[in-house]
This record gives sequence, structure tokens and C-alpha cells, in this order.
Amino acid sequence: LSAPATPPPEGGGRLVAELVGVFNELTGRMGEGLATTSSSRLLFRALKLALPALRDGDGGQALTRALAVAATLADLQMDAEVISAGILRKALDAGTISMSDVEAQIGTGIADLLHESLRLKVAPSKVDVLDDESASSLRKFFLSYYDIRAVILELSLKLDTMRHLQYLPKHLQRVKSLEVMKIYAPLAHAVGAGNLSLELEDLSFRYLFPHSYDHVDQWLRNREAECKLLINAYKAQLLQALKSDDELNEIVQDISIEGRYKSRFSTMKKLVKDGRKPEEVNDILGLRIILDPRCDGGSSDWGPRACHRTHEIIRALLKEVPGRTKDYVTQPKRNGYQSLHVAIDVSEPGKTRPLMEIQIRTKEMHRIAIGGEASHSLYKGGLTDPGEVSHLLNSNSLSSFEVH
Repeated sequence: LSAPATPPPEGGGRLVAELVGVFNELTGRMGEGLATTSSSRLLFRALKLALPALRDGDGGQALTRALAVAATLADLQMDAEVISAGILRKALDAGTISMSDVEAQIGTGIADLLHESLRLKVAPSKVDVLDDESASSLRKFFLSYYDIRAVILELSLKLDTMRHLQYLPKHLQRVKSLEVMKIYAPLAHAVGAGNLSLELEDLSFRYLFPHSYDHVDQWLRNREAECKLLINAYKAQLLQALKSDDELNEIVQDISIEGRYKSRFSTMKKLVKDGRKPEEVNDILGLRIILDPRCDGGSSDWGPRACHRTHEIIRALLKEVPGRTKDYVTQPKRNGYQSLHVAIDVSEPGKTRPLMEIQIRTKEMHRIAIGGEASHSLYKGGLTDPGEVSHLLNSNSLSSFEVH
């Protein structure tokens, strides 16, 4: 989503056409049920205030970036308040509108959300982000104290900053990248925005360790075409086998398979943690099978049954690596995460390849894995103990994080 390359006729007609075009694009990205009449009115009012304030003065760059933030928020299935706040925050940061303008023309709800996001913006300056304990405490404080919508808004704004980091001096590139790596990328995991977190990690990695990034990036790019071919081939083979299995079709009503690629930063972590060579890193490609069990059977074990039947089909069809299977369906992680992980040998005679991981889960398991109170993302974000939130809220040490 960007400002129109060829604007409509000058004057009021141009602004109206631009406003309507952006509005239609954003509402089209919003999830089902989010683009209600009242929310549409709210978004339209925010655009009406922000677009004239952002479109002039820098060749349209401020407007383009504001709309990119709005698109990120819409893709994350945020509501109209958060999307509107994302656009207005850019105008506030540019100094082209004031908070009193927002309160008067949009309302106190969005103004409060903007106040929260501005407090989040300056909070990292209160701590030493190089200190792991301080960074961890700040992340947990954000999750327990602030409006989660403000956290997601700030994450989207950080992503926009990282996407344009090349325009800043070198020392600021490193400072902001370190801040993102220590605070905001783990936060994105914690709120279930996995794709956003991966991009934040990769961009931070690129600026903090450019030579290592280039090495990993080139190695992955050299294998990208082959990986895509492999994923597509195995996806088609598996989908046909699963959909033709009578026993599985009695349990499930739908099956979907998606490809998964390892990020640059995740690959680098494997290299550093285990001391491996690049060619020894497994799981650079993978598949995720998502099953939709039939709900009319009245049996609570249909989900696990479907997962294990799928595993049996895979075992009969492909070359499973012994000792690498992880059954989190039968024994969920302590944070509630459920999935069956299977490692597959995709090497051929004379052609050695890294193992491919296949994840098997139901739609409900997937929902929990990417969001919700017991999410895998929350686990990755480092907040695994429900008692930690209560402890943090009662901790005097958090007073230094308060931003007025």
C-alpha cells in the first residue's frame, strides 16, 4: 500500500479520490467482521485528517510510510482504531498534526492509544538494553502494563523504521538495531506476530553483523530455487495422499499445507549455537499441515487422532528420520503448544540435502500456536510463567520504566 503514483486531478477532487482509494485498500485488508460501519467511519475520519497533513513537503515519503504502517496493522487483523492510530502517529511524529487535533476530530479513544504508544516509544531509553535482565524485565513490563494494541502499533512502527534504516547514520543504525533485537523482536513473538518478528530479527541482524548476514543470505539464496521446488513437490504429494485416505477423511473435513522457510537470523542462531557448518543446518525448509476435524462426532480426541493418522500416512510415504519425532500433541509444552514434528530425509543418491521438518496440527492447535494466552509465540517471547506478570506489577523496580 502506497501513495498513488499518478495522482487524480488537482484540488479537492484529487484529495477525495486519493482518500477513497486508500480507504478501500485498507478495508479490503481488514479481517471479516472488522470493517463494520462504525469502524469504517472512524478510519475514514482518520484518513481525512492525516492525508492532507502527510502528502506534502517530502515528496510523499511520509504518507507512503504511514500507509505502509497501516497496511501492516491491517494484515495483522487489527481493528480500525489501531490502524487509524498508526496513520495518525506518523503525522504526530512529523509534527503536522497535534494531539488536540486528534482528540477534537477523531476522539479520546484513539488519543489515549496514541499516548500509550508514545510512552512505549521512549521507555527503552530508561534502561540499559545491553543488559539481558533489564531488557527482559522491560519486555515483560510492556506485556503486563500497556494496552496490547499499543504494543502492536509500536512494533509496526519499529518495523517501518527498520525498513528505512539505511537513511540514518551508521551509529544510529546499530543503536536502533540492538534495541529491536533485544526488546521489540521478542515482543513481536510474544504477541503472536511471528512474521513481523522474523523480519525485525533479520533486519537487525543485517545492520548489527553485516558480513555474517551477507554470508548466510547468499548461502540461502543459492538454495532458494531448489527449496521452493522441493516444498511444492512434497506439498502436492502429501496433499494427494492425505485427501485420498478414507480413515483420515472420516475424521477431518479439510486439510491445508503451507511451506515454511528458515529466516536468516534463525539460520545464524543454529550455526552459532551448535557450531555447525551451513550445509549441516537442518529445517531450512519445512511444511506445516493444518487439519480441520469434523465437529459433529462428539469426540474430544478427534484432533489428536487426526494428527496421529496423518503421521502414519507420512511415515508410510516418506523417509522419516528415527529419533527426531517430537509429539507435543500427546504431551503439550507447558505453555499449551501442541503439534507433531516429524523430520524427513529428502536427500537423493549423490545429492545430500538438509532434513525437512513437517509440523502436524489442527486448526485449533494452530490458533493457540500463533496467538492466545498459551501461545508458542508467548513462549518464545520469554513470558512463560503466569506468576511473573503478578510479580512484575507489584515490583518496585518497575517504577523507573514509568513514562509520563
